[in-house]
Amino acid sequence: MTAPLDGRVVLVTGAGRGIGRGIVSALVDAGASVVASVHHAVDGPSLEELPRVVAPVCDVTRRADVDAAVACAIASFGGLDAVVHNAVSHRSNEITDVEHAPMALFDEHTSVSVRALLYLAQASHTHLAARHGAFVIMTSPAGIQGTDDRALYAAVKGAQRGFIKSLAREWGPDGIRVNGVAPLAVSPALDRAFAGDPGLEARLARVVPLGWFGDPARDIGPAVAFLCSDAARYVTGQTLPVSGGRFTAL
Repeated sequence: MTAPLDGRVVLVTGAGRGIGRGIVSALVDAGASVVASVHHAVDGPSLEELPRVVAPVCDVTRRADVDAAVACAIASFGGLDAVVHNAVSHRSNEITDVEHAPMALFDEHTSVSVRALLYLAQASHTHLAARHGAFVIMTSPAGIQGTDDRALYAAVKGAQRGFIKSLAREWGPDGIRVNGVAPLAVSPALDRAFAGDPGLEARLARVVPLGWFGDPARDIGPAVAFLCSDAARYVTGQTLPVSGGRFTAL
């Protein structure tokens, strides 16, 4: 039986750990060849142990690095069918009020979550149009319902929603689908939070109707693989919450 992404080539940013690594695993399971871009070279070798995976170092805030990652897909696998922008600032969980927010933090968020989207879109458009491909943005419920302690993070995630909707309209005639995923999943940052507060996981799980947090490879990755596949050929301009029912009004 043919896997849903057999013969497809997908570029994933922020693939070194957490949700990004889970996405890569799910894409490989679905048959894709993957360019798993990582921010630190130390994350690459273990990813390249997976079949059909190359893991170049890529700082998504640098246009030259983004161009090189797209070129890597073409050189390694002969084309590009989908892009998944998962990279996020390492300061995404940093709590601050707006009054005292440092401009450097805002610049960090915008460069990784918004400016990098423009770079990726510009670098990949021609290749995605040639194959009627997909562009998937890993966003957050914070950009839809807001937060009480991370307004800068919420602001750039809200900007991503606008980008999803607008790019879906612009690229629809080119046969390119543009969608987002708003996940709730175990991540290195969440693991650190749980370690610092032993009761936090149980408290948070109580507000998730399914009663547990998603696994990056088993729960979040397959949703991304779906949006990259022909099964989602009539889906564009949407943000899919993958949150165990935690967020139902997105």
